[in-house]
Amino acid sequence: MAKVYVFLADGFEDIEALTPVDVLRRGGVDVVTVSVMDDNQMVESAHGVQMLADALVEDCDFSDADLLLLPGGMPGASNLYNNVRVREAVVAQHEAGKKIAAICAAPAMVLGQLGILNGKRATCYPGFEQLLQGAEYTGELCTIDGNITTAEGPAAAFPFAYALLADLTNEQTSQQIAVGMRYAHLMSR
Repeated sequence: MAKVYVFLADGFEDIEALTPVDVLRRGGVDVVTVSVMDDNQMVESAHGVQMLADALVEDCDFSDADLLLLPGGMPGASNLYNNVRVREAVVAQHEAGKKIAAICAAPAMVLGQLGILNGKRATCYPGFEQLLQGAEYTGELCTIDGNITTAEGPAAAFPFAYALLADLTNEQTSQQIAVGMRYAHLMSR
C-alpha cells in the first residue's frame, strides 16, 4: 500500500488538503496528515476550520513516503516553507527521486523556492508563477512532470487528487473512485 504524508500548516486551503486526503483514502492509500505547527496537532485552515492532524512533523520519519503532498492557501504555503523539517523532507524526497505533489501557492512558495522545479513543467495559482524558479509554467489545472505533480488551485483539487490516486495505484482504481464519488458523471456533462 502506498504511503502519503500531507503537510498541514495554519492557513492551508481546505479543499486542497482534504479532497486529496479523502480521494486517496477511498482508493486504499495510507494517508498521514502532518501538523507543522510547533508541537500542536490542531491546525486551522484558511477558512477557520480546525483540523486535528494525525501526527506532528517532528515525530515523523518520511523515509517511507511514496508521496509528500503540500496543499496551498495563504499563509499556509508560506508556513510550510518556513518550517525547516518540511524543507528537509521535501529536499530528501526530491533527491531520492520520489514523488512530490503541490497545489495552488505551494508549487511556487515551496518547490520553486527550493529549486526543485528546475527544468520541469509546473503550474500554480495565477500570480505566483514568478516563483516557479527554473520551471516552465503551464497554466494547466494539473501538470505531471516525472515525479512532480502540481495543480493550479481550489478548482483543481479533484483532478489533482484523481491524478495522484492513479499514479499511486492505477488508472482503474482512480476511475472507480471517480465514478463512485460522481466526479466522472459531473465531468461527462
